[in-house]
Amino acid sequence: MANATIKTTEEINIMREGGKILAKCLKETADMAKAGISTLELDEFAEKFLLSKGGKPSFKGYQGYPATLCVNIDSEVVHGIPRKNKILKEGDLVSIDCGFLYKGFHTDATVIIGIGEISKTKKRMIMIAKETLSKAIDSIKDGTYLGELSEIIEKNLKRNGYEVIEELTGHGIGKKLHESPIVTNTKESMMPILRSGMTIAIEPIFALGSGEIRTLRDNWTIVTEDGSVAAQIEHTVLITDTGCEILTEE
Repeated sequence: MANATIKTTEEINIMREGGKILAKCLKETADMAKAGISTLELDEFAEKFLLSKGGKPSFKGYQGYPATLCVNIDSEVVHGIPRKNKILKEGDLVSIDCGFLYKGFHTDATVIIGIGEISKTKKRMIMIAKETLSKAIDSIKDGTYLGELSEIIEKNLKRNGYEVIEELTGHGIGKKLHESPIVTNTKESMMPILRSGMTIAIEPIFALGSGEIRTLRDNWTIVTEDGSVAAQIEHTVLITDTGCEILTEE
């Protein structure tokens, strides 16, 4: 497995700036996400926001993807295409995934929220998603094996009764949206070793049911095979000498 590229100080500063813009975009988009709003409205807002900051959406046009955001509701796992007739409703569990290309470098993040009053089951999924990502981030420093990170994600999700969706992963990130290494959510191997200056997107993805998935006819939206609720959360982080820095938070 190839290593992520080591970023220069200048490149890190660009990604840090872009990451903060992306974090603000996602926060404001999530604040708009209320019952009755269409996912297309969220998408249009996010696109205008990112363009106004001097960058552009990473996802739109990437391998033919038609939108700025991926908005996934309940059994939708990833790559949910925003649509005019896809309306948020009370009780939905929603993940909003967005990438931002700024001054030649990408950052990528996902927020997970509930619409209005949600069930205890969904509240717990949000809590465990945030907890798992936090534990993974806290484990990182220069010299950490990537497999250690993956194992923490897998163990925390399974300990709490969830199934990891193994086919979907995080990734290295920088000049390209998806770079080496693949950041798996299950321990497959220990290598590579994470080094100061690498940037990776950590992306726990899991389901309440079996974890089996399928792709819808739009060739993008991935859903759980059994219709169970799924969750996704993500941050882009920079590995440092003593730990790591979350680039996609305000």
